[in-house]
Amino acid sequence: MMTGTSIDFEGLAALAAKPRPGRFLVAVAGAPGSGKSTLAERLVERLDAAEPGCAAVLPMDGYHFDDRVLVPRGLRPRKGAPETFDVGGLRHMLIRLRENAEDEIAVPVFDRDLEIARAGARLIPRSVRIIVVEGNYLLLDRAPWSGLRDLFDATVMIAAPEAVLRQRLEARWQAYDLSPDEIAAKLETNDLPNGRLIMAGSVAPDYVLHSG
Repeated sequence: MMTGTSIDFEGLAALAAKPRPGRFLVAVAGAPGSGKSTLAERLVERLDAAEPGCAAVLPMDGYHFDDRVLVPRGLRPRKGAPETFDVGGLRHMLIRLRENAEDEIAVPVFDRDLEIARAGARLIPRSVRIIVVEGNYLLLDRAPWSGLRDLFDATVMIAAPEAVLRQRLEARWQAYDLSPDEIAAKLETNDLPNGRLIMAGSVAPDYVLHSG
């Protein structure tokens, strides 16, 4: 059972908006289809509406290994699994963002239409004081992912029933004109097993936000 203080969107926005010295990094984790990206973008919009330019999103998906790495390793069908990310690169980026010693920092963003990470696709200036880091495995309790935990000031896990995840993921893959068999394969061999791993194998978050 996932433990952590229950929080809703309004509570999370209030928590992130509190004045504090230095940068505040909040991790938003959850299974595929739980709504991490939507929540992170909505949170930044809310924070920026009250204090323009105060917040930015760092998506973990920008650290996907390219297919040129995954194919030779036999990992292309498992793209999105824990072993298909550059965790060390993500950790170094989190350190840079915490230190905030540069005028601006370029971060990668994953282009889902092209299935490729675009380097330097987003700029985070020094004036940003809240970084919302979103991704599946930010709280996974295994190396090398466990090395990220000490870089976050607060952690949130989005909890959603598997039936809701399945429905959302089916809709996501249908938008890419995949056949029912292709969608079923993605769900049963990758997306849903990854989701179960996240919910069972992550450290307890500071907060739990229930979705669906």
